[in-house]
Amino acid sequence: MASKLFYRSTRRLVMKRDNLLNISRNMSSWTPDLVVKSTFKDIEIPSVSTCEHIFQNIDKWADKTAVVCGFTGRSYSYHEVYKYSRNLAARLRRHYKIRDHDVICVMLPNLPDFPIAVFGVLQAGAVVTTLNPIYTAHEVSRQLSLSDAKLVITIPETAKVVYEAMNINKTKIPVICVTESNENLPTGAASLNDLIKDTLMDTSILKEVNIKTEDVCFLPYSSGTTGLPKGVQITNRNIIANLEQQEDEKLKQYRDTTKSYQDKTLVVLPLFHIYGLTILMLHKLSIGSQLVTVPKFQGSTFLNVLEKHKISLFYAAPPIVLFMASSPAVNPHHLSHVDMFMCAAAPLPLADVEKLFTKAERKLDFLQGYGLTETSPLVSSMTRHTDNYGSVGFAVAGTQLRVVDQSMNNLGPNLVGELLVKGPQVMKGYKNNEEATRAAITSEGWFRTGDQASIAEDGALVIHDRLKELIKVKGFQVPPAELESVLKEHPKILDAAVVGAPDHRHGEVPKAFVVVRDGHALEKEEIINFVKERVAEYKRINDVEFLDAIPKNPSGKILRRILKEKYC
Repeated sequence: MASKLFYRSTRRLVMKRDNLLNISRNMSSWTPDLVVKSTFKDIEIPSVSTCEHIFQNIDKWADKTAVVCGFTGRSYSYHEVYKYSRNLAARLRRHYKIRDHDVICVMLPNLPDFPIAVFGVLQAGAVVTTLNPIYTAHEVSRQLSLSDAKLVITIPETAKVVYEAMNINKTKIPVICVTESNENLPTGAASLNDLIKDTLMDTSILKEVNIKTEDVCFLPYSSGTTGLPKGVQITNRNIIANLEQQEDEKLKQYRDTTKSYQDKTLVVLPLFHIYGLTILMLHKLSIGSQLVTVPKFQGSTFLNVLEKHKISLFYAAPPIVLFMASSPAVNPHHLSHVDMFMCAAAPLPLADVEKLFTKAERKLDFLQGYGLTETSPLVSSMTRHTDNYGSVGFAVAGTQLRVVDQSMNNLGPNLVGELLVKGPQVMKGYKNNEEATRAAITSEGWFRTGDQASIAEDGALVIHDRLKELIKVKGFQVPPAELESVLKEHPKILDAAVVGAPDHRHGEVPKAFVVVRDGHALEKEEIINFVKERVAEYKRINDVEFLDAIPKNPSGKILRRILKEKYC
């Protein structure tokens, strides 16, 4: 009996080994340990700063337009972006006493001045933390405090919110405003235009800057898979790696800039978000493309931009794709110049892709990609001219993927589990939060995405579900824990939970579950208005359900699945 058991056990092991060997032979991206390695050519990461990398070929297109406002036509050439950003950097060092590794907040919509602000901060040796310009004073105050920002670059329309945030924090830091006229400049704020266009600016002070490739250059705030926003420390090396990872000939999404040709990249996705920041702004400026900025999505004016500027590279999130596919105002002419259409930020159903093709009256070169703030962001991208619209593509160069079960065992092809990522684009860690960093990055350097995924036999990645906890509203991530924290600030609320409820217009909307303190009474509208005053519009509570108790597991974790199944 023992010998038979030994024989069967040995036979199973041999069969498993042979199966794994077949996988590795047939699919070069799979290893015998069920790890998927990128098959794209390895990249070299130079020991330079982000700005040095981006500006290395600027002489080839110095006089070409780098960025233009799709609405107003206001623009900057590549030479102007370089010159003005260095002027700003010198001002920051000399006048505002900014030093290496200081943090500066950039709170701007998509404007032509965005790259100048970002590159000015980086060339001053400082770190950029971006903020959504529709944030409330409470949200701004938290990020200013967490990041320890030394200065804010914003617009007059949102400067009031910034000053309110400072009052909440009982601090005062300088404010620089992007404005074409000093007439609406807030009292005490400086004009970016005045700072950058000083023709006599001495930039020799920039020789003091001592920034290394391993130093942090961007500090966006993300909720990860759960919890309150955390500062994601992205280094120069992370960014440069992600820029180089987009350069493989099989993944290349652009045409080379020449004397007679320049791609025009639509920039409607927010530049304060890592997707827009890296994929659209940093990468496209590094290869000489023209950025056409759209400060706010509005149907008719947006279509005018497409028509006027003859967009060749169209990057979008699902809500924009749905608009293009379904709006009666859209016609084939609006998409006639598009060479490449990419959708990311959330999975897109095949039916919506086909509707877009019908609207365009042709089969567009349509790709999907996948990434996270913590991965700078690109993890995978589909190759050009594909018919696989259900996949978010293949791991970019130098990147490894694993799909694991709850015990962290690697799973084979087409099995669903949690996706883990390893590569040079993975963040350094969360700022001042070692516990969160340890929870997110294993001792072997694998980043736990929290996303449910599978990997096909050919290495193509499929995302089955978004982050376990986050609510996706029109492509924006809304962390339940943040809204729960806001709700618990209400003196009459004892406990609270928030989940995403299905919504035909926005995908999901936040729904709150509230336990009222004994002896108190609350109305839905009071709670909705309380939250409304404290968060950006897309985070607002849409509905409230009153409960006697919030369902939780023995360790105290909210059982959101039960709330969704029972009430949504």
